[in-house]
Amino acid sequence: MLEDKNVSKTSLAEIGEFGLINQIKEGFPIKLESSIKGIGDDAAVLDYKKEKIVVSTDMLVEGVSFSWGYMPLRHLGYKAVVTAISDILAMNAIPKHLLVSMALSNRFTIEAVDEIYNGMKYACEKYNIDIVGGDTTSSVHGLVLNLTAIGSAPEKDIAYRSGAQENDLVVLSGDLGASFLGLQVLEREAQVTKVNPNNQPDLEQYSYLIERQLKPEARLDIIKILKDLKVIPTSMIDISDGLSSEIIHLSKESGVGFNIYEEKIPLDSSVIRTAEEFKVNPITCALSGGEDYELLFTIKQTDFDKIKGNPNLTVIGHVTGKGEENYLITRGSEQMVPITAQGWGVEQEENNSEH
Repeated sequence: MLEDKNVSKTSLAEIGEFGLINQIKEGFPIKLESSIKGIGDDAAVLDYKKEKIVVSTDMLVEGVSFSWGYMPLRHLGYKAVVTAISDILAMNAIPKHLLVSMALSNRFTIEAVDEIYNGMKYACEKYNIDIVGGDTTSSVHGLVLNLTAIGSAPEKDIAYRSGAQENDLVVLSGDLGASFLGLQVLEREAQVTKVNPNNQPDLEQYSYLIERQLKPEARLDIIKILKDLKVIPTSMIDISDGLSSEIIHLSKESGVGFNIYEEKIPLDSSVIRTAEEFKVNPITCALSGGEDYELLFTIKQTDFDKIKGNPNLTVIGHVTGKGEENYLITRGSEQMVPITAQGWGVEQEENNSEH
């Protein structure tokens, strides 16, 4: 289930906790100038000079956050990093350091742990991040990963959820709904394989959806684009629980309402096609799905000309008045439908716990 049975395996007991820590340390030499001291001491030492520090933490739990029925070890490591640093990006900041803590049951081997860390290493190299510490301990019920991400930004650039103003434009990076549908495809095939272990599914037509679920990307590129365009978001959040939930978060923290236009929400063609296959509305997948890790933010109207025409960014609505409600303006009929939080996180976690 966790690895190839024909490959030689080394139990954690053979090298012990200190041996595991040393092995991890050797695999993650520090690279950034801000990394003064990394893995190997009682604490990391970081130098952020004049920038403000932003810190966030995320936890992934076996059977709740992911299932071994479809999650490769290396992909889990990669996704764990993306999940953690996306929250830093949602502050319009640059992630720089990670602390990784892991609880493991005795059924994991050194080779399995290496695969997880190999996925993390690949992500850290891509996003120019140093892993500078963490902790390891034993677990009775499988794997728990906890990642603390640390980043920085000039104080004037930091974007909070609470800064949206009346008449601001609502902007979204990328497209939505693919990760949710990728999970539906993987769950379906896992059930088929339970019944027929020799099942060889052809998943090529779902490749984009599955990649968005198993190997999502953090939108560091968007932060750099905004900086180059000299655009500072008035508010910002990442899409982890579905567009509806994130709109409600911004609305509550900023004390304003939002109008979102259904026809403006970007959907990949594979999302539309697969939603039809699963007999769900693709807009529902965007509104109530999750784990897209795109960035949702508001900008002043005067900044519109700066982002206009950028293929990475789509204006999907605008901010209304103080104390107003949130509405989806439907395609064609232009009815105003109240936006409610129907994120799939809790329901999916309950379903995943059965695996």
